[in-house]
Amino acid sequence: MTAFQLSQALGSTFQIIATVRPGRTVQEVEAAIHAEVERFRQTGPEPIEVERATNTFETSILQGLEVLGGFGGVADTLNLFNHYVGDPGHLPAYVDAHRKVTPAAVKTFAESYLAPSARVVVHAVPGTPEPGPVVPAPAVAAGPGAGPEAVNRDEPWRATAPAPGPPGTASLPTPRAFTLQNGLTVIYHARPGLPVASASLLLKSGGDANPVDRTGLANFTAAMLDQGTSSRDAPTIAADVARLGASLEGTSSKDSTAITVASLTRHFSAALDLLADVSLRPAFPAADVDRVRASRLASLQAMRQDPGQVAVVSAVAALFGPVHPYGYVELGTRESVERTTRDDLAAYWKRHFVPANAALVVSGPLDEAALRPEVERAFGGWAAGPVQPLTLGPPRRAPARIIVIDAPGSPQTELVVATIGPPRSTPDYPAVIVMNAALGGLASSRLNVNLREEHGYSYGAGSQFVFRKHPGPFWVTSAVRTDATAPAVAEILKEVRRMGQTPLSADELDTAREAIARALPADFETTANTVWALGGLFIYGLGLDYYAVLPPAIRAVNAEAVQKAAATYLDPDQMIVVAVGDRARIEPGLRKLNLGRLEVQAPR
Repeated sequence: MTAFQLSQALGSTFQIIATVRPGRTVQEVEAAIHAEVERFRQTGPEPIEVERATNTFETSILQGLEVLGGFGGVADTLNLFNHYVGDPGHLPAYVDAHRKVTPAAVKTFAESYLAPSARVVVHAVPGTPEPGPVVPAPAVAAGPGAGPEAVNRDEPWRATAPAPGPPGTASLPTPRAFTLQNGLTVIYHARPGLPVASASLLLKSGGDANPVDRTGLANFTAAMLDQGTSSRDAPTIAADVARLGASLEGTSSKDSTAITVASLTRHFSAALDLLADVSLRPAFPAADVDRVRASRLASLQAMRQDPGQVAVVSAVAALFGPVHPYGYVELGTRESVERTTRDDLAAYWKRHFVPANAALVVSGPLDEAALRPEVERAFGGWAAGPVQPLTLGPPRRAPARIIVIDAPGSPQTELVVATIGPPRSTPDYPAVIVMNAALGGLASSRLNVNLREEHGYSYGAGSQFVFRKHPGPFWVTSAVRTDATAPAVAEILKEVRRMGQTPLSADELDTAREAIARALPADFETTANTVWALGGLFIYGLGLDYYAVLPPAIRAVNAEAVQKAAATYLDPDQMIVVAVGDRARIEPGLRKLNLGRLEVQAPR
């Protein structure tokens, strides 16, 4: 459930949005929301609640200023205040006004604006959408810059697009590192400026360490870490995080587990204590295990209602098979979630949460002199232990085939065309990512030009190599018109084949290389992004100077290397096609493609 308030020029809206868990009714949830809002109107918030909200607001504002553009970034903030109050420099006064908010002022607002008579309640329930009558487009007068929709008159200077500037030079960070006596690696990047910091405790164990019958165990364990420790229960942890205006989250990928905290620098010491507490002393309370289990089952059920998610789940299952950890999404399966016990979670944590298997990655205005004593205090007492080796066998490479998942009446088909690519350690990495950018990684890529601009089959298409410690999936994804399903698959495979047969043009090559190289600084725009990027150095053993050598390696990729990478890793005759759509309309065309056997499956 989320609650938010949106201020606009003529007024504002206050919204509460809740998703009903299976087994409950919208009427029950609505009644609970009404009761809680009314209690809030009558009693108002406690002073500690106002403190939490104020700190959270201030942290959010300052973290937004780490980004130059985008929603909440520097440019957006300047424009926001210039537009609404006529002063682009209004931010300090705005933050100060929030610091002065009292519980009484909040109660007065709630009494005035959250009355039952001022509400609109909308239930979004399963059924056939009824969009209503078509609204006719307004008449537009002939000629550019005319008619009711015109904003600016046409001008001659608009006929020529501005020329691009010269390539910029970016200095990507080379972090520094030290190691505690217990074996914990600490990687840090000191960045002056805004008083915000992020830290992530990374484990070199993730979904790849899941037992075959506990496919979501690593992710379940990560989700349980902030649900209780030896000294705090879940509500206390949530309250402590909110009081600091911080964020705390545990998650996992196929290669790692991460517990991440972010806060204002003045609260970073306390935030680091929270990170250490949930990571080193989790309690896995039985009642909370059952509650989180119910939430995860609801998430799995929701995924079955999302055609794009259904296609991806089916694709990885087909690629890797039922006994390989890569054959499942991180949530696992319904059966594995129902089967997982508190003892399973505790055993996974005990086996993999050891200092020598971990790194603490930190980014913020902190040098080693300030950071080391904080880390020693929070993590120095973590007992050393042996690192358990992971043995991940090769995937069962499945034969090429088409999988159709019926979605009767669907106006479009969700497509995934997939195969198994190289591991992250491949020396071909620069050539592979340049190749992928030209194929489907950019708006100007071959797949987008083909499917969207030339044929009008789709709004767009994308391709991605999911790099992991071991060979991970490559896929092309797109939502296409139902009647264009088979032609779209044929065009996707044609473009994949062409990448290995036809060298990129000079323009394609230059666009792909520069798009990747110039986008790299965005990976370090915020402290949170920086922690994520630097964490990969530890997980994949890339070396601290990796980002100093990556841009020139990308710009050195030539057309021959791209063509070779495509021919090596993308065999269109060995790809699996998953189509989620109206079976009656798409199956006949797909059968005519002769891409191997066609299977009809139910959503996983």
